Amino acid sequence: MISPTAHRTVVVAIGGNALLRGGPHATIAEQMDAAQELAVCVTALLDAGWQVVVTHGNGPQVGFIKRRADLVRDLAPELPSLDLDMCVADSQGSLGYILAVAIAGRLRLLGRDPGRVAALLTHTLVDAADPAFRRPTKPIGAYYDEATARRLAAAHQWSVAPEPGRGWRRVVPSPRPRRILETASVRTLSASGCTVIAGGGGGIPLVESADGGLRGVEAVIDKDLTSALLAAELDAGLLVITTGVERVAVDFGLPTQRFLDRLAPGEAQLLLAQGQFPEGSMGPKIRAALDFVAGAPHRRVLITSPHGLPAALEGRGGTWLEHETSTVGRPQ
Repeated sequence: MISPTAHRTVVVAIGGNALLRGGPHATIAEQMDAAQELAVCVTALLDAGWQVVVTHGNGPQVGFIKRRADLVRDLAPELPSLDLDMCVADSQGSLGYILAVAIAGRLRLLGRDPGRVAALLTHTLVDAADPAFRRPTKPIGAYYDEATARRLAAAHQWSVAPEPGRGWRRVVPSPRPRRILETASVRTLSASGCTVIAGGGGGIPLVESADGGLRGVEAVIDKDLTSALLAAELDAGLLVITTGVERVAVDFGLPTQRFLDRLAPGEAQLLLAQGQFPEGSMGPKIRAALDFVAGAPHRRVLITSPHGLPAALEGRGGTWLEHETSTVGRPQ
């Protein structure tokens, strides 16, 4: 197990798809089962001396919540509609519950206090002038064939876009996170020995209103960017970004594909500029990793799959992004 340094906090970012092991229509019971496996990794980090903060995505789930709300509105128009900020809040509650129960249950099985887990409703401030509001790019919800996607877009005023080889999905604005309002609370809870679940779905998106207050907006923030920002604000020593592959690759899907065991920030920047990490897949994760390690030599990032996380934490897998290291490629 990788041991903590003086910077003992680790932020573990879990993708929303990681809980859908049963496929896009995974039941709540199947999501609970997936969370049990993730809880094993979390408690292993606790046993190694880390203060653990868990973040999670909500791309599939927030789309399901919004779609359900739209269907109910058509059947019962007297019920209030749900904007995306409310859907993100809804997903934070449900997914925070699933993860908290799994982690607390694992602690109880180990004879430890299951009350040392806290799922925190989290708000993220964004810029109302962010160009993302004019160019929706964040996919949410289920995949559709083109005809169905276009029909739903016309019916509900959606923007939709294709994902090559997978189908069409709704896309929504994804502004860059600027500040997480609950960082001090996360720090206090973590320092007291709690495992904190925060930043769910990138945080509930807020902007400053003209009167100086705050208001929710129609957006879903990238959870990896929020995780990187939270990790930096906590001065964490390690950011773990889970994804669908065990290691980052260059020339992905080509005969020349090779996996990367380690990356230096400069190498990652170069490969990103060369188009090796597409925006629809690994690109946002690499950008988030670079944001986190910038200007702080003690910070490291591990990118791997939830399944590969235990071995990677033992130094036997994953892709590590850290300062003063060289790329080691392994042919496919």
